Amino acid sequence: MRVKTSQSRRGFLAAAGSGLVAASLPLGAGAASAARVTSAAARPPPTPQQLAWQREELAMFVHFTVNTFTGKEWGDGTESPRIFDPHKLDARQWARTAKRCGFGSMILTAKHHDGFCLWPTRTTGHCIRNSPWRDGKGDVVREFADACRAEGLGVGFYLSPWDRNTPSYGQGEAYNDFYITQLEELLGNYGELVEVWFDGANGEGPNGKRQIYDWPRIHGTVRRMQPNAVIFGDAGPGVRWIGNEKGEAGTTCWSMVDPKRVPYAGFDASWVPEALMQGDPQGSEWRPGEADVSIRPGWFWHASEDDKVRTAANLMELYFKSVGRNSKLLLNVPPTSEGLLHENDVRALEEFFEMRRHLFASNLLEGAQVRASGGSTPAAVLDSSGDRYWQAPAGERSGWIEFESPAPITFDVLRLEEAIEHGQHIANHRVDAWQDGGWQTVCWGTTIGNARLARFAPCTASRIRVSVEFAYDTPRLRRVAQYRTRQES
Repeated sequence: MRVKTSQSRRGFLAAAGSGLVAASLPLGAGAASAARVTSAAARPPPTPQQLAWQREELAMFVHFTVNTFTGKEWGDGTESPRIFDPHKLDARQWARTAKRCGFGSMILTAKHHDGFCLWPTRTTGHCIRNSPWRDGKGDVVREFADACRAEGLGVGFYLSPWDRNTPSYGQGEAYNDFYITQLEELLGNYGELVEVWFDGANGEGPNGKRQIYDWPRIHGTVRRMQPNAVIFGDAGPGVRWIGNEKGEAGTTCWSMVDPKRVPYAGFDASWVPEALMQGDPQGSEWRPGEADVSIRPGWFWHASEDDKVRTAANLMELYFKSVGRNSKLLLNVPPTSEGLLHENDVRALEEFFEMRRHLFASNLLEGAQVRASGGSTPAAVLDSSGDRYWQAPAGERSGWIEFESPAPITFDVLRLEEAIEHGQHIANHRVDAWQDGGWQTVCWGTTIGNARLARFAPCTASRIRVSVEFAYDTPRLRRVAQYRTRQES
């Protein structure tokens, strides 16, 4: 959860400013319209870790600290460790719920802005060691990591850089040393991590303590101790914040960024929200977006919000606007003061899973004949078991792939995927259905990336065509699937 000033995250609400590279070319544009097409060799692909991270699609955030017991969203650092006593804590319940509902990893707030540490750190007494829970011998971080691995889930940690408890905060290098020591404890004592999560939180205000975080040292510590973990930050360097806490990516969303436009966590300028939501088709760094949002109005559990949990339908809407826009959804589900996920939250997650399972149970295009404007293996886009894909002829920047089913099919949802292991290149696409003797547009859009989910009025046809109208490099489609929203009887 990030620092908010003026009732927003950090005032990152302005429209894109000057200098923003156009997120895509106009629909129908050809190569002649691309004034700044980057050479294919310069277009970055993801690392194996970034690719695995994005294909996971769903991760669960777990906000848990003294705030859970005080009713606050932000603790001020004066809370007594004695109030932390989740007497029924069961991290396996958290992990089993996440696994059962289709999440691939979990991220724990090992320390929030209040400075209370959920592990027995040697850096401060403001930690789990001085709580009554487990008679002061417990370790929430250990139980969390063990529970995740028991369920086959990836493990991630968030360590807030803003610390309202320690006296060294605001003292420059003294605090950076303190923070690095805490970070090394988390990175070195709890096994392999898949994600380490940072923000630029610094909520002291203009008259408060001023702390300059040593980001090169912080990121270097992660790379040294957890080389396979992706590093989340506002600007990366591994994956980026999507620019809001609504769980929504831009309708145009590139996985690449220009690192000079958002150079560090906490950087504030009028163009930042759009730059993060959209990415940059000419960007030199692959930093896909992570869309974080809470299942409740707050990030921590409050009894007063037990009847305000998002519905499964709302979570499905978030899925389409995050995963379905080339992002990853990081959904916060906070444990109660007992240390369990609340039954209302669990019920919503289970219903959300069932909605996805029913909708995406089978690709209605299975069995269709496939042909393309050229290139190799067009039928590969119907194979969901591996990494085969259709590729247009080398040097082409457009192309189409067509499906003909034995009988007309009614559908209202479409999923497209690029073979992003080779980079993200498609800037504009269109989907048409053969109706009344001609091609009728069903939907169109800009970027595809890892996944593009489109919803539209029910369409019935036996032939559909997916057209890539412009790509910055040879277009490659990994998957095309159509579905029908379940009709209630």
